[in-house]
Amino acid sequence: MAWRNIWRNKMRSLVILFSIALGLFAGIAVLALYKGMMSSRVRTVIDEEVAHIQMHHPQFKKDYEPVYLLQNASTIVEQIKKLPQVKAVAERSIAQGMLSTPTGSTGVQINGIEPSIEYTFSLLKEKLKDGKGFTDKKQEILIGRKLADKMKLKTGSKLVLTFTDTSNSIISGAFKVAGIYESNNTKLDEQQVYVRKDELNWLLGFQTVTHEIAILLHKDEDLDQIAQQLKQATPFVLTETWKDISPETDLMVKTVDDYSYIIMIIIMLALAFGIINTMLMAIIERTREVGMMTALGTSKIRIFLLVVTETVLLTLAGTPVGVFTGWIITNYYHQRGLDLSGMGKEMMSSFGFRTMIFPEFPSDKIFYVFLIVVSTAILSGIFPAIRALRMKPIDALRI
Repeated sequence: MAWRNIWRNKMRSLVILFSIALGLFAGIAVLALYKGMMSSRVRTVIDEEVAHIQMHHPQFKKDYEPVYLLQNASTIVEQIKKLPQVKAVAERSIAQGMLSTPTGSTGVQINGIEPSIEYTFSLLKEKLKDGKGFTDKKQEILIGRKLADKMKLKTGSKLVLTFTDTSNSIISGAFKVAGIYESNNTKLDEQQVYVRKDELNWLLGFQTVTHEIAILLHKDEDLDQIAQQLKQATPFVLTETWKDISPETDLMVKTVDDYSYIIMIIIMLALAFGIINTMLMAIIERTREVGMMTALGTSKIRIFLLVVTETVLLTLAGTPVGVFTGWIITNYYHQRGLDLSGMGKEMMSSFGFRTMIFPEFPSDKIFYVFLIVVSTAILSGIFPAIRALRMKPIDALRI
């Protein structure tokens, strides 16, 4: 009976069904966009910035003093490479210092790297926008686009790096810009510079210096297991996951998940007013019918359930349309990407986001979306049902 009552006024019911489907699609689109943005940010953090896991001397990250280097780093690296879950390992030497040019100076972090490893490990080769990168020449350096613009540097420019060595003495080295890179995080572009590891080690006063071991895994799901395994195998080393190194990113992912549900609830609450209005109109049109049912002995609970059932069926009828439409469009943009450069490339990169986002259908949240939809339908049906129960049979039959 509830299903037949819905189609008494087909146009009105179809309008509500379309509204529900559109609202549900909007909610799924927001969830998909947020999920795609967070996945993109996490991938940037892991693949381009900090890797899955980093290992340091326990005292190193407090002041970044070069003297706190990793002992037996080569042995640790060999043990890590034997783990089947590990994709790649990179050793780095690090120093905090000043970059000076004729136009001024600024603080930077100097990363000593093995170019052949780092080019693929952190996608450094793909980030190069100017220059060819490291060549056979000595004392070459790669700097970020933001830093190059700030210090008025270009490929071929000369600069001086000043920092303290392992004996706490101030040391300087002249370098030539071999390339300018640009990543998805302008803050890091302004702070991070790259030189050859052996050249930085020579300036630091040791032939073999390793301050950092970065580890990439084949699967993100193995992160906690491998991190725990490394902590047990090397208790004298500080082992951190990307969540420990970049807690703001982990917090952002969790916060956005919560916000996405709030946005979904707001959209459905807005739709609830339309559903309530439609059901009230339907009840008013059937005043005599409701009065007749009551006069014939239909219990109030049955009338209440009838109205609520109509509302739930009306809402659920639009749900598959909204979900299917959301799935189709999300998959389309997941394959082709959604270009958000119109929002401002520099603005996006200042927060560490890529301008090309690949939305992901929130299949893990569909159950909760369904619960929100059903809850909205039930709540929307309560007020019209109460309106129907308040009708007095004798007054309804006079209309």
